[in-house]
Amino acid sequence: QPQVSESGGGLVQAGQSLRLSCTYSGGTFVLAAMNWYRQAPGKQREFVASISRKDVTDYSNSVKGRFTISRDNAKETAYLQMDNLKPEDTGLYQCNAAPFATPSPGGYWGQGTQVTVSS
Repeated sequence: QPQVSESGGGLVQAGQSLRLSCTYSGGTFVLAAMNWYRQAPGKQREFVASISRKDVTDYSNSVKGRFTISRDNAKETAYLQMDNLKPEDTGLYQCNAAPFATPSPGGYWGQGTQVTVSS
């Protein structure tokens, strides 16, 4: 059974950085698009960033220029480098692995990792 697992969250001050990791195992990582979503308290889950199996990236306007998504197929891991964090980036960050021909938000989800940014 495929599994998705996130790590790397924490409490930081505004302006600092964090790097989140997402491991997708039990599936075919090289064929999957990897996606990050986040959900702030009292708000709906929103798209953050994605990277396709061909390394094409996409970002929400709110994080463009500050966040960078990448992947390491050999390690079956995707990363989200978050720089210049702002309090509004606070939330539960979840990774979604969308297998080939299965558009996100279909596919497999992790439990999430909490990111808290203090002002």
